[in-house]
Amino acid sequence: MTSIFSKIIAGDIPSYKIYEDEKIYAFLDIHPIQLGHVLVVPKEEIGDILDMSDDSLSELMLIAKNIIAPAIKKATNCERVGFSVEGLGVKDHMHLHLIPLFQLGDLNPEKAHTETSENMKMIQDKIVSSLT
Repeated sequence: MTSIFSKIIAGDIPSYKIYEDEKIYAFLDIHPIQLGHVLVVPKEEIGDILDMSDDSLSELMLIAKNIIAPAIKKATNCERVGFSVEGLGVKDHMHLHLIPLFQLGDLNPEKAHTETSENMKMIQDKIVSSLT
């Protein structure tokens, strides 16, 4: 069965795309813990990080670390970017959460909320323009 992330990657469901290459797709979380919260997803549907090849995992982490996280940091002026590995919330499609952190406690999932489309578009534009 096709995951919701595969539908987003295919363009069947709209997203605030941040980054895309042949193997990875990154987009804003629509229920961010902090504005600028980005999901980094392998295009291949893999449910468990332990099932990823070392090369695929390395590529995913390096894109997140060297390209997306610095752009989030620059766009949001956060102190650091928190990384969280997921795979349970979206069945059969592991993903990374990159969350701007401004203070202790910012990585609290209970802070997830809905943002306005204006705020989402604004932060999307800021992060994309900050990509290196």
